[in-house]
Amino acid sequence: MPESLVLAVDLGTTALKCAVYDRDGRCVSEATREYVLQTPRPGWVEVPCATYWDALRTAITDLWRGGAADAEQVAAIAISAQGETLVPVDASGRELRDAIVWLDARAQSEADELTARFGTETIYAVTGQPEMLATWPAAKLLWLARHEPAIAAATARHLLIEDWLLFRLTGEYVTEGSLATSTCYWDFRTKRWWPEMLDAIEVSADQLPTVLEPGAPIGPLRGAAARELGLGDDVLVCAGALDQACGAIGGGNIAPGGFSENTGAAIALCATIDGPRLDPAGAMPCHYHAMPDTYMFHTFTGGGIVLRWFRDQLAAAGESYDDLGTRAAAVPAGADGLIMLPHLQGAMAPENDDAARGALIGLTLAHGRGHIARAIMESVAFIVRRNLDVLRGLGVEIDAVRALGGGSRSAVWKQIEADVLGVPVVTMTHPDAGALGAAMLAGVGLGWWPDVASAARTMVRENRVFEPNSANAGVYEDNYGAYVASYEALRPVFNRTANAAS
Repeated sequence: MPESLVLAVDLGTTALKCAVYDRDGRCVSEATREYVLQTPRPGWVEVPCATYWDALRTAITDLWRGGAADAEQVAAIAISAQGETLVPVDASGRELRDAIVWLDARAQSEADELTARFGTETIYAVTGQPEMLATWPAAKLLWLARHEPAIAAATARHLLIEDWLLFRLTGEYVTEGSLATSTCYWDFRTKRWWPEMLDAIEVSADQLPTVLEPGAPIGPLRGAAARELGLGDDVLVCAGALDQACGAIGGGNIAPGGFSENTGAAIALCATIDGPRLDPAGAMPCHYHAMPDTYMFHTFTGGGIVLRWFRDQLAAAGESYDDLGTRAAAVPAGADGLIMLPHLQGAMAPENDDAARGALIGLTLAHGRGHIARAIMESVAFIVRRNLDVLRGLGVEIDAVRALGGGSRSAVWKQIEADVLGVPVVTMTHPDAGALGAAMLAGVGLGWWPDVASAARTMVRENRVFEPNSANAGVYEDNYGAYVASYEALRPVFNRTANAAS
C-alpha cells in the first residue's frame, strides 16, 4: 500500500495553493491557481465562492500530473486560510452572495458606530483587537443587516471562507479560534461568541459555526466533494488555522518566546505567548494561535513592497531581486550614512501612522543604486526592531527570529536583519510555511503526532542560521537611532502634507 500523505490547502487573497506532504515533512507535489479580485464599487472587494472552489478543484487535479504522488495516498486535509473573508449561506448551505473579502472597506461607518457603542478598550479586552475596523466581520455583518436586509434575513449561517470550504468538504459548520479572533464577535478569553456584540450586529449564536481547536478532526470528506475533487471519501478533514498562525507553526514558532517574521509585500510578525495578554498602550493585537490554549501577539508592518517598488521604478532594466542583493552586499553596513524611511504607503506597526511617507535621508552624489537597495533592506530590519522593542516592553523575551516568506531567500537581507536585531535569524527549508503548517495540523488530526510540537520536531527543518556580526553593531545602533529620530522629526511634515492632500 502506498505511503499516506496529507494535503494542505493554502487559501490566499489572490491565489490558492495545494501541496501534499509525507510524514517526514517533505513536499511531494504542489500546485497553485490564481484568481482575480472583483471591485464592483470603490472600496468593495469580492470573489464569487465558485471561484475558490474551482481553484481548489483544479489545483488538486494538477498535483498528480507529474506522477510524484497519487490521489489515493491522501489521508487527511487541512486549510491555511486568509482571515475575515465573509460568506453568508442559507439553510441548505448555499452561498447567498459573493464572498466579501477581508480587504473590503465598505463597512467603515458601521465600524465607527460599533466603536462608539463599545469603546476601543472594551473591544480590545474582549477580542484582542485594538480597534474596530471595516475589515472585521462584525462591521461587515452590521453592514449586511443595514444594506442587504433580504440576504441577512435569509442567512442561516455566517461563515468565514475556511468555514465555508470545510462545510463544502464535510457538511459540518465549524470554525477555529485563530480565524475567529479577528471577527470581533468572539471572546478570545472565554473562547465563546460575544453576546453583546452579536446583539449589536443583529446576529444570533445559532447562525455561527461551532468553534473547534486547530487540528481537530471534523469528519470524512463527503461523497459529492470527494467525487468533484477526485479524492477518496475516507479522507479525514481537519480544522486548519489562520494563514499567519499556520505560517508560524510551519516555521517552528511553537512555544512562548518564539518569534517569526514572514516577509512579503508586508511583514507579518508573530510572537508566541502562553495566554491572552494585552498591550497597555493598546497597539499590539493578540490572537489565538494554531495550538490549543496558546496565543500570539500578531501584527503587520511594511516590508518587501518597498524593494519591489525600487526594482520596478528605479533599478536598471531587467534587474532581479538577486541582482539588488548583490548590489547591496557590495555596500558597507550603514549604507555610507544613507537612511531610508520606507513608509511609501504610510507606516504600519508600531507607528500606525497613515500620514507617514517615504524619505531618503543623507543622500549624496556618492550614493548609488546599491546604497539605496541596502538602505531599504536596513530600514525594513529597523521596522522589525521597532516591533521587537514593543514586544520586549510587554515582557516577551525573544532570542531568535525565524524568517519566512520570499524575503527570507535573500542572504544579504537576513544577515542585515541579524546584525540590526542582535539575535540569530533562522531561515527554513520551507520558507512558504503556511502550507506546511496546515499539513502539520492535518497530521495531528490524523494521529501521526499527539500535538503540533511533536509534528514540528519531524516536519520543520531549518535551512541556515545568520549570526549577528558584532563588528556591525555600532553602526547599526547609530543608524537605528537616526532612523527613529528622522521619523519623529518628519512627522509634522507628513501631517501637513496629508492634510493638504485631503
